[in-house]
Amino acid sequence: MSTEPDSSDDTENTGPGTPDGDDSTPAASGGETEKETATETETEETGAGPAAEGGTADTEGAEGGAAAQVSEAQAELAAQKLERERIERRKAEKAGPIDSGAKLSGRAADLLAAVRAVEGGATPAATVFSAPEPPRRPATPDPVPRPQPASPAGAPAAPPAPARETVAAVRRVLSDGGAPEALAPQVAGALGEGAEDLLRADPWHLLRVAGVRPEQADGFARALLGAECAPDDERRGRALTVWLLEQAALAGHTALELPALTAALAQRSVPDADEAVQSALAEGDALAFQDPEAETSANAAHSGDAESDDEEAEAEGDRPVRVLVGLERYALAEESLADGLARIVNSLAKETASEAGWESAAASASGSAAELIRAVAGHGLVLHTGGETARAEPAALLTAARSLGLRAVAACHTADGRDRIAARAGAADLAVTVHGLLAGAEGPGRDADGALALDLLIVTDAPRLDVESAAMVVESLPDGARLVLSGDPAEVWSAGPGRVFADLLAARVCPQVASRTPDPGPLGELLSGIGVGELNQVEAPGKELVIVPVRDAAEAVHRTLQLVLESVPRAFGVEPGRTVVITPGHGGAAGTRALNAALKERLNPGPGRFGGFDPGDVVAHSPAPGRTLLGRVEKADADGLHLSCAGAPVVVAKERVEQSVRHGWALTAHQAVGGRWPAAVVVLPGDAAQALSRPWVYTAFGRAERHLSVVHGVEQALARAVAEVPARPRTTRLPVLLRTQVPPAG
Repeated sequence: MSTEPDSSDDTENTGPGTPDGDDSTPAASGGETEKETATETETEETGAGPAAEGGTADTEGAEGGAAAQVSEAQAELAAQKLERERIERRKAEKAGPIDSGAKLSGRAADLLAAVRAVEGGATPAATVFSAPEPPRRPATPDPVPRPQPASPAGAPAAPPAPARETVAAVRRVLSDGGAPEALAPQVAGALGEGAEDLLRADPWHLLRVAGVRPEQADGFARALLGAECAPDDERRGRALTVWLLEQAALAGHTALELPALTAALAQRSVPDADEAVQSALAEGDALAFQDPEAETSANAAHSGDAESDDEEAEAEGDRPVRVLVGLERYALAEESLADGLARIVNSLAKETASEAGWESAAASASGSAAELIRAVAGHGLVLHTGGETARAEPAALLTAARSLGLRAVAACHTADGRDRIAARAGAADLAVTVHGLLAGAEGPGRDADGALALDLLIVTDAPRLDVESAAMVVESLPDGARLVLSGDPAEVWSAGPGRVFADLLAARVCPQVASRTPDPGPLGELLSGIGVGELNQVEAPGKELVIVPVRDAAEAVHRTLQLVLESVPRAFGVEPGRTVVITPGHGGAAGTRALNAALKERLNPGPGRFGGFDPGDVVAHSPAPGRTLLGRVEKADADGLHLSCAGAPVVVAKERVEQSVRHGWALTAHQAVGGRWPAAVVVLPGDAAQALSRPWVYTAFGRAERHLSVVHGVEQALARAVAEVPARPRTTRLPVLLRTQVPPAG
């Protein structure tokens, strides 16, 4: 490694501070994380979804709009709403209970008895879970073909803004309760018509508004209810139950184990946590499930022995269960995802390519690419793992499938990833973005039934799929289509709830092809070590890797500017605008805000006359939670801020600029994942030590193609994070759901 010499250049001292913990986790135990914005979910992975940053559920489109042109965010949300409605209808048509976790009846005594039985290590009485819950909606057949998500150009208008009368009424209630009247539009949008009456009858409904904290809702309730307000109020317990489940979703969980949920409620001064959960279940605010515990290794080995059907049934009946509680939104998505994956695994294929054709294609490839082609030839679902260089293998599969006459595309999460896979495959029409494919703006479109007109879909950067986006992808595939999920399992997980790719790898329900092609050079050697928990010293004769020690955050900013503006351009010919700066959080003296302010002053100075932005500014735009578009500011007018993102024009309404647009010279790892730059400068100020984890370090260091500089101020914390801090576990139901529907591969 090389050490960058000191420089006499001066830069503004932005002062000490603590970074916004993109990694701080609003855990089930009741931990709190302040969200920077309501639209971003770029979560720096300590598992929870960095949570810290964004991730707050945003009410997209609530700004109301009579805009002449529908925005990209509105189009995406409209498409998601249509797809979710179809998923819910499909779930309603199911006559029987869910095998892996029947919904509980909601009877307080029975649920409490079941919980105590589980916590005591016993099997709960069969009567608690045997009766399926009455359907939440009428089970009616789908009278029309599955809806087709609209393209941005033809999407329906976003939901209208709340009526002025509703906003005015809510403003009066907020004033009476001592809450900021500026919240009125958000409250009216979240609660809808009748929001005033809802708030007066149950002030804790204020927690349904993104960003409101329990202590704020408690103060509001005390002001409205007076002596009637008490910690044991049933309304308070129910609202806090839902709020904790929402915080858990921001941390990546699709459900919480009941003991963890009740413990978190107790920490929030709820006297009877069990009763609070039961109240939420009875009101339909949450759902409960009982899932069998995962098999131990001994049980898994024993399951290979020959047993009678009676013995297997008896073993299944004696297996311990865990009680989970979750929000319906994520429960439906996870169940729909499991159903769709089972359909893909079990429904291969209306074969349009001969076995000889597949074998010929495999013979013309080599190594892992040939193995991948053979696996796809005989299976509906295949998982592929590997780093950046391994992308050549799905590209080879894509080319082979097209040569066999199959309708095939690769879907990437970023425009940069799309362009890289298209370049490897040798044709621009072979690659799309996931968002563009689902919205109908890219790719082959949909058939008469609303399914994607595809025989093979390859999704790269698969670890970025959360349960909702994964469910939409899977539900959009026609029967007989093949699905390949490809990605690097060492990178940070999805910003949204779930760990779809990791769950599928662990479930072993389909073939898995691990690439044997490592990333080359010193940077590839460094990443290979980090992936297995080792921060190795690597030889970098061409200064591919440079370590820059710093004493404090102010020096970190100073050295970052020196590297971006002078050292990297001089040594590698990389223009400052083509070097990405990555740091663990948005706040603090060396967070993205401070670094972007310093970089803007040097790279594109200006007064920020368009809401803090000037033409030529590099920006990161988040049109929807968990999705980041990198681009440049073109201009601003009455319609809003005009951006160019991957060559496509994007207009951000002026009321949305502050919430969804940041400067983008410096990014968090979750904003940068999926992209690659000629050079990267990773900034690790001393106050960021607690935010580091192995997936974060792997992801941040992996953004560099030719050169990586590490501005290092965390001393031994970096090596300790790589060796000892893996991704935090997430509670999900997908493995259990898959076990009941898909037999293990092999």
